[in-house]
Amino acid sequence: MPVLPGAEPFRHEGGEVGVLLCHGFTGSPQSMRPWADHLAERGLTVSLPLLPGHGTRWQDMQLTGWQDWYAEVDRALRELRERCTQVFVFGLSMGGALALRLAAKHGDAVSGLVLVNPGNKVHGAVAHALPVARHFVRSTKGIASDIAKEGSTEVGYDRVPLHAAHSLRNFFKLVDGELPQVTQPLVVLHSPQDHVVPPVDSARILSRVSSTDVEEILLEQSYHVATLDHDAERIFEESYSFIGRLAPSVGKKGSTTGG
Repeated sequence: MPVLPGAEPFRHEGGEVGVLLCHGFTGSPQSMRPWADHLAERGLTVSLPLLPGHGTRWQDMQLTGWQDWYAEVDRALRELRERCTQVFVFGLSMGGALALRLAAKHGDAVSGLVLVNPGNKVHGAVAHALPVARHFVRSTKGIASDIAKEGSTEVGYDRVPLHAAHSLRNFFKLVDGELPQVTQPLVVLHSPQDHVVPPVDSARILSRVSSTDVEEILLEQSYHVATLDHDAERIFEESYSFIGRLAPSVGKKGSTTGG
């Protein structure tokens, strides 16, 4: 299947500091591309992979599960580590959970995390129905484009495949159990008005990680896909200054050595 316009993966070869960006469930790299561009323009090496089953049609996602999505970001992290002295991992929604698992599993190979509206649990009655319902109902209403900014849209599926949603639920449970293994510096930016992931997910993550260098930032003007919303520039700037604080080779004016 051809990839939807705008949903293509993105890679930029920059300096010795790398950033891996992880997009969300049923979404695509399009939701993270302005963030990736912001970092690439400042000389960083950037990897924004397309997760398996995403960016084409929702039926393709029925055949994938969390193991496939995680394997892709794990591969991308290992690639970045081969050529970069430091690597940071940023994630949106489910991408935040993927980032947390990478941090838990790879330890010092991940220098820091920036999470935007990270998911931690599938909420509501649907969660309990998933194990059975997925065998009778193929999909439910989509979650894409929860954005306050007029005219801003997300390239994502208009349906949620229930087999994939069931896998996501299992993945969230797994990551929740691994949160105490996360020790890296961490920034969590979340929207009080989020119609996909409630603020309680960010609170749960912040309460369970072992990180001591932690910052929480509220995105008052944005909904779930805050990377395409009113607070996008703030996310970009806060994340770049976070890297600058932890990676000495990143210049204050926006250049890195070696690139």
